[in-house]
Amino acid sequence: MEEVNSKGFWRKPLDIEKIEIKKGNVFIDEELCKGCGFCIEFCPGGVLEKQDKLNSKGYHPPYVKHPEKCTGCGFCERVCPEFAIVVEKTIEKESVK
Repeated sequence: MEEVNSKGFWRKPLDIEKIEIKKGNVFIDEELCKGCGFCIEFCPGGVLEKQDKLNSKGYHPPYVKHPEKCTGCGFCERVCPEFAIVVEKTIEKESVK
């Protein structure tokens, strides 16, 4: 049996130069947040988690616990009723050995 590389491919794909990994950077304005938890509940990647500390309004804002899992889908940004979240989408080229 052949060895599987870290990306799950058993061989180097022929179109390796075309493969793009979609990522995202999540920015949270903690002072706008009212702690509803929609972003945490509906994030498909489980990127966000509620903080223990309070903001100036007395709410527990989220923080980015797993930034490597973010795909930049922007769903957290869309469900936030206070517009406290901004997602910056980035694309990385695949590097498979």
